[in-house]
Order: sequence, then C-alpha cells, then structure tokens
Amino acid sequence: MAIPNYTYLKLKMLGPNDIITVGSTFSHAYTCDREHYELTTTIINSTELLELRNSVTLVVPDYNRPTSSSAFHPTEETKAVGIDPTDPTKMVRIGTKRPTK
Repeated sequence: MAIPNYTYLKLKMLGPNDIITVGSTFSHAYTCDREHYELTTTIINSTELLELRNSVTLVVPDYNRPTSSSAFHPTEETKAVGIDPTDPTKMVRIGTKRPTK
C-alpha cells in the first residue's frame, strides 16, 4: 500500500528488495491531491444521488385537472371583456387597478 507523505513530498512503498521512494514537486503533489478530491467527491455525490432517487416517490400531477390552489379567482378589481363578437361566452378578465410601486 502506498502512503503519500506531504511533509517531504515523497511516496514510499514496499518494493521487491527494499522500500521504493518516489520524489515529486509540490505542484505535482497538489495536482494529484486535487484530482483525488474531485474523484472522491464525484463518487460520494453519485452514491447519495442514488439513495435519494430510491427514497423519493415521484408524483406526476394531472395538468388537465384544475386544482383549487391554481384556479383563477377574480377579485373586485377585474373587468370581463368579450374577445369574440360572435360568441358572447368567450370572455377574459382584465385588471382595472394599476399596481402600487
């Protein structure tokens, strides 16, 4: 098993005859550290994402059915305006008050 030693920027591991020591620069050690951090973060995040997907129940709303929370409730500040002169049932409601700033 290789154990990095950042104090001396040396990597020491057992070899066939003796201990193998590999030296490096600080910038190389930092780059390797960064790559391992990003790899570890990616692995942990993907594991947590799978756990979340398994624990969450997906609910797809029925968009064709109006709900009470999304239904339009006209107020006193609206006015009905006809949009089709040939069909008096086709109307829209517009606001009659300007918004306050």
